[in-house]
Amino acid sequence: MSHWIDFLEKNAHVYDDKVAIIDQETNRRLTYAELNREVDQWAAVLSHHGVSKDDPIAFLNTTNCLLHVTLMLACSKIGAFFVPLNFRLSNPEIENVVKALGPKLYVGVGEKVLNVDVPYLDTKQVNLNEYTSYPENKSTLDDTILMLYTSGSTGVPKGVMFHGNMLLTNQIETCKGWGLTPDDITLVETPFFHTGGYNVLLLPLLYLGGTAILAQSFNPDNVFNCIEKEKVSVYFGVPTMFQMLLEKPRFNECDFSSIRFFVSGGAACSIPMIEEYQKKGLMFKQGFGLTEVGPNCFLLDEKDAIKKAGSIGRPMPHSRVRVINKEGKDVAANEAGELLLAGPHVCVGYYKNPKAFEETFKDNYFYTGDLVRFDNDGFFYVVGRIKDMYISGGENVYPGEVEKQITTHPKISEAVVVSVPNEKWGEVGFAFLKTDGENLSSETLREYLNPLLSRYKHPQHVYCMKEFPLLPNGKVDRKELKKKALELV
Repeated sequence: MSHWIDFLEKNAHVYDDKVAIIDQETNRRLTYAELNREVDQWAAVLSHHGVSKDDPIAFLNTTNCLLHVTLMLACSKIGAFFVPLNFRLSNPEIENVVKALGPKLYVGVGEKVLNVDVPYLDTKQVNLNEYTSYPENKSTLDDTILMLYTSGSTGVPKGVMFHGNMLLTNQIETCKGWGLTPDDITLVETPFFHTGGYNVLLLPLLYLGGTAILAQSFNPDNVFNCIEKEKVSVYFGVPTMFQMLLEKPRFNECDFSSIRFFVSGGAACSIPMIEEYQKKGLMFKQGFGLTEVGPNCFLLDEKDAIKKAGSIGRPMPHSRVRVINKEGKDVAANEAGELLLAGPHVCVGYYKNPKAFEETFKDNYFYTGDLVRFDNDGFFYVVGRIKDMYISGGENVYPGEVEKQITTHPKISEAVVVSVPNEKWGEVGFAFLKTDGENLSSETLREYLNPLLSRYKHPQHVYCMKEFPLLPNGKVDRKELKKKALELV
């Protein structure tokens, strides 16, 4: 396989009239043959508008539509690379990204909304039947095929370049590691400007010959409907989404018989939530990854979900892992250190920003900025982000470790700990709690934590909330909670 897109052309012959994509927005069902044909047509459209080898194509739309898939695949047929833009940003923010990117073409659905000096293609004005041929120049496994922007800790967007080998490695290893089959059906709700949209289940299943349903956004009722009507067998979400499903009355009535397993990422699932799902025979596989290294670098199998609760599992076969201390030395078991990853799943760089990449990619390893530890059985646990760690009375406190113990409380479904200034200790913890409606005091929480954590790790402040602010990818917005904590103290 010398060209990444070869998998689609192979499946167009092998699976022919099998449904590949179901687009909820348009209610279209495309077989593999139809998908490949439509991808060819869009490749012809892009080529007609001057797009060729190594050209970036920017796409902006406010939903997870079929065009995200067909245009991305079409780009790889002509050697260009696809850049889905984050529609949750303000227009000026998106315009700054586009200006820095310098795309050959800016593609959208309907009237042009960005004030940028870039040729614009309105897909609503395109008649695909008028475009039948193009000069084929497929992306190789070494070419950039997809680019996703990540802001990281600096807040400055960085374009992460995904080459063919990175995408293919993720597709193959995810299928093998999770035991996916061509009969699997998934529902995709994660925004396509995040790696989870393409790389957790969509591209692996299209590689394998499975079926993907594209939803415009996360909606609990739609999840239940798809599971019952479309017989979804594997479904990806973050713990917050699974908790929201659990809290719906329909959870107890839904027919989950088609589900083989759920996939959760972004944070560890709490034991109470896992146990509630297990009562209905529903199991979780949990994983961990980053935009720069792909989303599927670790796997916690369902059989270990309770025994190793809080763990991200063991490294997938394609991931080479190190955990180092501040001096750059490998740590022993049960010691916290920075997670380093290497392998064919690591990105090739940040677009037009080699300096930033050099700061994070050293000695053939990507420095993730995540603090982890591993136990004597080789299971890894995220302790927190280096930037989230705080020092209280001269001692390091890792929010992830504290959050894990807090959520063992039977009345707390979710917890986020941030630091706030303190005259005596320098910094102390501020815990935001998602409870069953009961307001827990800081004294009550500290009393509960006494046998579980050293006292210097106990949050000094507690605030109960019904819902946490969320980022577009479903993860908790820690920056917003940090801001609120500073206001409250």
